[in-house]
Amino acid sequence: MAQEILQVTPLPTFMMQMLQQGDYVVHDHTHIKDPGALSKVTALVGTGASKVDKKLLMMLPNVKLIAICGVGYDGVDMAAVKEKKIVVTHTPGVLTDDVADLAFGLVLSIGRRIPQADKFVRNGDWVDDAFMLTHKVSGARLGLVGMGRIGRAIAKRASAFDMPIAYASRTPKADLPYRFYDNVPALAAEVDYLVVAVPGSDDTHHLIDTEVLMALGQKGYLINMARGSVVNQPALVQALKDKVIAGAALDVFWDEPMVDPELRRLANVVLTPHIASATVETRHAMAALTMQNLQAFYDKAVLPTPVPECQ
Repeated sequence: MAQEILQVTPLPTFMMQMLQQGDYVVHDHTHIKDPGALSKVTALVGTGASKVDKKLLMMLPNVKLIAICGVGYDGVDMAAVKEKKIVVTHTPGVLTDDVADLAFGLVLSIGRRIPQADKFVRNGDWVDDAFMLTHKVSGARLGLVGMGRIGRAIAKRASAFDMPIAYASRTPKADLPYRFYDNVPALAAEVDYLVVAVPGSDDTHHLIDTEVLMALGQKGYLINMARGSVVNQPALVQALKDKVIAGAALDVFWDEPMVDPELRRLANVVLTPHIASATVETRHAMAALTMQNLQAFYDKAVLPTPVPECQ
């Protein structure tokens, strides 16, 4: 018997094919054709951009699973989920390498000004001028805000560049040799590159604020791989304009895909469109893990990757 699910965000074509092959009936939340579908749907599926609030869940009386194809699930109202005894799954692990790769790519890009150098050549500016000097990355001090799977993977890459590494997290990690800070401003004051790799949540909202940016200082760079909500974006824009910090490299934004025009005009930034996990290999692996979570739910088996709150 086909299981009826509701997609709450657009899904990749290859994942839609996997769902169809798996004998699922997929309803699109933007235009439900069957008036009775809301009572038939037992699971929701969507990407890390999913917005699932109490109002939506009240319309879906029989939903018992929310399967997120992504590691972040900050758009899910976890209080409402717990109230309705719904389980949430996500796809950690399979995207760690890609996120860490891009994080370090952004460190190199902002430090060595690679996108600006590319534009310099394309515009023909090299004919009349020499490109500005940049900053050495090897041996520079790296600070990580968050030391989970992704933080550890970034640290591994930084080690190959002989970068002294320090981190801030809720608790020190006994198995790591890196210096621990119990607050972000203190960490920021001691590093050249500050990479943010924490989940988006109420606890991390505007974790990177004016105080942190002031501590990072005029020679420091901010790299955000987390969520746009983790950084106070107006404060960051002002810090960049006033040269409070040297620059920033951002893969996530407050109101993406809309990006502050002032941020787009600044020369001391590198911007990417939330592509940390956007490789063919990883997106297929994320889709496969989401399918495993769906299948396990309907088979009444152990779910491969429930979110921490549902473990």
